[in-house]
Amino acid sequence: MKKAYNSRGFTLIELMLVVAVIGILGSIAYPSYQEYLIRAKRGDAKTSLLSTQLAQEKYRANHVTYASSLSDINIGTTSADGNYTIAIVGTPDASSYTVKATPGYTDATCGTLSIVKTGSGISKTETGTGDSDDCWKK
Repeated sequence: MKKAYNSRGFTLIELMLVVAVIGILGSIAYPSYQEYLIRAKRGDAKTSLLSTQLAQEKYRANHVTYASSLSDINIGTTSADGNYTIAIVGTPDASSYTVKATPGYTDATCGTLSIVKTGSGISKTETGTGDSDDCWKK
């Protein structure tokens, strides 16, 4: 008389299929997650640049020229989360200045972000391969 065995558990093939599916899903999700982290870090730079811009305008309201150093306007040299180094570039005058945020990590899409104030207005620039919408509007 033969005994009937009740099969319990998973076979090796079923287990390997599950591992393959998890691997495929992970390989799709990981790059998206990395891009999300980089976009979040860019928000740190934008916040610091806009705070510096506001501080420059306040300083200019009380002085003949824009501030030539961050300490004059009580802004630190690193962004709030520490992802970027903030600097005033060149010598500001009564109508222009440039503030630059350099990342402490690799960001090929946007690179260094800058706000440039000239007599005719304000422009936002980036040094990476992406366009302005990728860097400033997201």
